[in-house]
Amino acid sequence: MTKQWTPNSWRDANGIQMPSYTDAKALAGVEDSLASCPPLIFAGEARQLRNDLSEVAEGKAFLLQGGDCAESFAEFNPTNIRDTFRVILQMAVVLTYASKVPVVKVGRMAGQFAKPRSSDVEEQDGVTLPSYRGDIVNDIGFSEESRIPDPQRMIRAYSQASATLNLLRAYASGGYANLHQVHSWTLDFMGKSPWAARFEELAGRIGDALQFMDACGIDADRVPQLNGTQFYVSHEALLLPYEEALTRRDSQSGDWYDTSAHFLWIGDRTRFEDSAHVEYFRGIANPIGMKCGPSLDPDDLLKLLDTLDPERSPGRITLISRFGHDKVEEGLAPLVRAVKAEGHPVIWSCDPMHGNTIKADSGYKTRPFERILAEVKDFFAVHRAEGTYGGGIHCEMTGQNVTECTGGAIDVTDQDLGDRYHTHCDPRLNAGQSIELAFLLAEMLNEEGMRRDKEAEAA
Repeated sequence: MTKQWTPNSWRDANGIQMPSYTDAKALAGVEDSLASCPPLIFAGEARQLRNDLSEVAEGKAFLLQGGDCAESFAEFNPTNIRDTFRVILQMAVVLTYASKVPVVKVGRMAGQFAKPRSSDVEEQDGVTLPSYRGDIVNDIGFSEESRIPDPQRMIRAYSQASATLNLLRAYASGGYANLHQVHSWTLDFMGKSPWAARFEELAGRIGDALQFMDACGIDADRVPQLNGTQFYVSHEALLLPYEEALTRRDSQSGDWYDTSAHFLWIGDRTRFEDSAHVEYFRGIANPIGMKCGPSLDPDDLLKLLDTLDPERSPGRITLISRFGHDKVEEGLAPLVRAVKAEGHPVIWSCDPMHGNTIKADSGYKTRPFERILAEVKDFFAVHRAEGTYGGGIHCEMTGQNVTECTGGAIDVTDQDLGDRYHTHCDPRLNAGQSIELAFLLAEMLNEEGMRRDKEAEAA
């Protein structure tokens, strides 16, 4: 019999990738303060996302998830939030136009502060210190004082997430996301990109369609789907004391929700059977994700699915594959085959970022664009071969004009990386590379849609 779940039952399980706080009293005080704070999201919003994702699970929509590798306190400003939001809008428009299906938009925003690390310590110039684990835990500065885990950082993370969410809601519903504004979404620095020209061409076709609707007497400003958009937020729920403190029981359904975000996911390092993270996730009603990498065995995946989604509810689970461009067929195909055979109604999404990180000759950590694109192509090839639906993309990107990933149409070279390398952790696609990926992905989705239509006609 499964033991009874409570918001703190994870504390009796195997918890890793979390800091050891030296002041237990200070930690308890922060947890109490957060527990008395208003929720960041509402249960009804999380339920709406789960309904939207059920459409993805059935092959009737597509999931676009993107945003920062790790949000920081230092780079928090409304311009950065706006620019990332509008690049996601651009990507969604490109994907919707090509695939002819709705795109569910989920940002890695308003909570993506904690980061797992491959080592508990970091060494520089012979000095060894605890690893940086994200601004919600400690500081990126390389000093003994900076690397001490500070529970007060959770309060600052909550405040920043709240402000970010307020701004995102205003942009999504206040007219900025109106399709009449589609021409204004292109960032100024993208003028050098050939993909910016293609987006302007697409925006022109959308504008013509809106003018046709106006001529027919349809006021697009009164159509909610054209006047605004539904935008959700997500993060890896790594720091469980923070997540527990923001867990609330819904008065309508009686279900427990993590109100720190609409969508939470379990990382590749914390998704083992007896982990504290799996224990926490099994009790919350939010739609959830799980990273799936080369170390995951098909049988272990099926056990985790039975634990996290025993009712097999479409929209509940998104499996986010992250293998690396040269390991997709070998690693992903057995997982897809096993899940299909067992009948779990999951969403399969592709994370082409984390398995393709290399160290450039210049010393910077980077991700070559051609490897990212190769993993996306192989992801769809596996699903085509297995007769399943590749339903999403999960990428680390930003609206800033950074030089962190090499390649793309505006060729970022190894020598360019130091020009605008601003990430706090892993390299991100810049706006131009993100739009380029969206157009190339759109072509794949269009081909997949035509193939599925032909198969349906033949049947």
